[in-house]
Amino acid sequence: MPARGDRYAEATRSVAERDPVLAALIAEAGPMRLRRAALSPFEALVQAIVYQQLAGAAARAIHGRLVAALADGVTPEALLALSDQTLRTVGLSAAKVRSLRDLAAKVFDGTVVLSPRGLARQSDDEVIARLTAVRGIGPWSAQMFLMFQLRRLDVWPVADLGIRRGYGLAWKIPMPTARELEPLGDRFRPYRTVLAWYCWRAAELYAGAADSALTGT
Repeated sequence: MPARGDRYAEATRSVAERDPVLAALIAEAGPMRLRRAALSPFEALVQAIVYQQLAGAAARAIHGRLVAALADGVTPEALLALSDQTLRTVGLSAAKVRSLRDLAAKVFDGTVVLSPRGLARQSDDEVIARLTAVRGIGPWSAQMFLMFQLRRLDVWPVADLGIRRGYGLAWKIPMPTARELEPLGDRFRPYRTVLAWYCWRAAELYAGAADSALTGT
């Protein structure tokens, strides 16, 4: 199997050959860059729940206190062992406490499979279906998990505002709705993750936004 960098380079060349607008955007934006996954799948999902609807500094502080409270590591067993009071004390809302407990319970009982072998056996749709069964994890969060944790190459998060805006700017059309955007990705299968990443870059380049955590190195 090719190295991950080779896979992205091959995918980028493939999509560039299919559309001159995307080819020009790729030439301007440069190579696709994704942050290295530094967390385990469970740790990444815990972080995603904690960070929902919070500004960066506040989210980092709460997440840091939660990790410190989980002295034996961020695992389902350790999280389930903490009391609700302890979880609230680190700064988590009652809704996030319920979400984290639901995630931990579903991983513990096997409803959500996060082992590398188990994840490798699941299709993108299966991963999304299992993750969105967890309280507080929606389709967008599941798609980000596929893209940035599992490095799946054919994810197309059409509800993402940045992707919709970037597509409209790059192709010089009114910003499409999620429903309108869905079929526009079809000709780039099985590399729609690459298209999504360059749509984010288009939003940054053409709307003057700073590089985001999604497209930074």
